[in-house]
Amino acid sequence: MAAPNAPGLRQAMAGLHLWAGLLGGWLLIAIFVTGGISYYRDELTQWLRPEIPARPAALDQATAAQRALGTLARQGAGFDEWHVILPGARANAIEVAWERGDTRERALLDPTSGALLAPRATQGGEFFYYFHFSLHYLPATLGRWIVGLCTIMSLVVVVSGIVIHRRIFKDFFTFRPGKGQRSWLDAHNGFSVLSLPFHLMILYTGLVTLMFFYMPWPALAAFGPQQARSEMAKVMQPRFDTPARSGSAAPLASLAPLMAQADARWGSDKVGRIVVTHPGDGAARIAIVRGDGDRVSVAPSWLLFDGVSGALLATHDSASPAIRTWGGAYALHLGRFADPLLRLLYFLSSLAGAAMVATGMVLWAVKRRQKSPRPGFGLLLVERGNVACVAGLSIAVAGFMLANRLLPLDLAARAQWEIHCFFAVWGLAALFAACRPAAQGWRALALASGALWASLPLVNIVTTGRLFPAFDAAFIGMAGLSWLVSRRWRSPSRYPPAYNPGRNAR
Repeated sequence: MAAPNAPGLRQAMAGLHLWAGLLGGWLLIAIFVTGGISYYRDELTQWLRPEIPARPAALDQATAAQRALGTLARQGAGFDEWHVILPGARANAIEVAWERGDTRERALLDPTSGALLAPRATQGGEFFYYFHFSLHYLPATLGRWIVGLCTIMSLVVVVSGIVIHRRIFKDFFTFRPGKGQRSWLDAHNGFSVLSLPFHLMILYTGLVTLMFFYMPWPALAAFGPQQARSEMAKVMQPRFDTPARSGSAAPLASLAPLMAQADARWGSDKVGRIVVTHPGDGAARIAIVRGDGDRVSVAPSWLLFDGVSGALLATHDSASPAIRTWGGAYALHLGRFADPLLRLLYFLSSLAGAAMVATGMVLWAVKRRQKSPRPGFGLLLVERGNVACVAGLSIAVAGFMLANRLLPLDLAARAQWEIHCFFAVWGLAALFAACRPAAQGWRALALASGALWASLPLVNIVTTGRLFPAFDAAFIGMAGLSWLVSRRWRSPSRYPPAYNPGRNAR
């Protein structure tokens, strides 16, 4: 029997919702935003490498792959393994790599000629992709554990929010602007319900994608510490059994008939990668790996051929139910299968997740302000942290884009300096937010964000001479949104009492 004064379920969940949201809120905003950007990482990488021409309208994969092997025969002669990543509908260059022992070199090729490309050094959209689950400037292991902990906390926030908001779906259709705390609550409810299925899916599958990292013990128990790592790697990446070098030279088989077999099995233009082992040797092997762009699963699927005769040696098109389940969860999280409309919904739902957390953090600060005329350190920290995280992150992303266009092309470690600029700009914005009252910080940083985003189309055309209509429209949209935020914090009538600078001054 419960004690007379024991809190009920909803009251207990309210405390859990509050503290889990506060402790992980700022990092969750960054994870949602950078994760959302990652759904366009291929397109963003193209924008960040303006020297590479647009992808040809019609591209024959077999011809492009054969050209790539011709280039690798010159660049990677004597190496043990060649990798060719073919461009899909969203990429404009062939990625190649050649390996020997611990030595690995990479290059980009023009798919129409096979010629080497030399674009500006940048990590492209990959920076945002890896940041959203590994962070930066931290060991990858530590970063992934921190992100995993925040993901668990965010699941707690979402589930507890469903429990405590009894009228959550009814309130979704209610918005009362200009009402202070009520307006923030309505916005918080709206963003929460708008993409609730997506939030539950993306948080759960985010944990599933790294389940072997967070819970390695079953594999350790089954295979032992020595074999467990290789067995877990086989689940995530295709592994082929290849013989040792024979020592006798032999030319590689033509790719065209091998690619034709892959097309007959999977459909045209479904090849994602080609791996050649022991090129130029009698024991060469050619593996053709299926891409992920057309299927709701990333479970490995491949064909293995004799590299000299072209005979089909092995196929791998099926997996255990457990691996198929994992592959489906991984694919749902990455969204590589999504068409343009679904990808846009993924992106907007990620931003809705960030807005859900941000409005919850602001709501907490607004409520405490109304109750505490003299705020303590905790309230001031949350108020200014909200400004630094939301407005500061927007400025940092725009700063990263501008750094890509403005940094000297021959700058040493240029790709890293783009990232340094991202965090330096974010740090300066956070320092400004810490030194100013919250309302002034919101106005000033939102205006700064709008100015940076609005300048991007002009800076791009001046420095590259190229137009990117979709990106230019997105940049102008971000500038407009930043301007609206600055207007929201400019109107004294919309402030809670303690936020009104004029009233406080009187």
